[in-house]
Amino acid sequence: MFGVRNMPEIVFLVRWPDASVTQNYSPSSVVSDFFAAGETYQLANFLARARMALQKASDRVQEKYGFRCSRASATLAAIERKAEDFVKQPSAEVTILELG
Repeated sequence: MFGVRNMPEIVFLVRWPDASVTQNYSPSSVVSDFFAAGETYQLANFLARARMALQKASDRVQEKYGFRCSRASATLAAIERKAEDFVKQPSAEVTILELG
């Protein structure tokens, strides 16, 4: 549509400690400020970064459109649910396979 600028959406792939891979959505490219493709993060660090990144992404949607991004919230909820499987593993790590 003429005159309407879309948000720069990003999909990022995460490999979990059990070798499963999830596809995650962000409505903003701001997640690239928190993650890098090919990098591995301790689970707690990853969760903290995911919370900050998706909060900031949703804030950007709020600023631009006047409402928060429910899909970013759903992505974070899915990440947190998946992470519950590994919180008792002190050396649990996740890897960002793709970012873009």
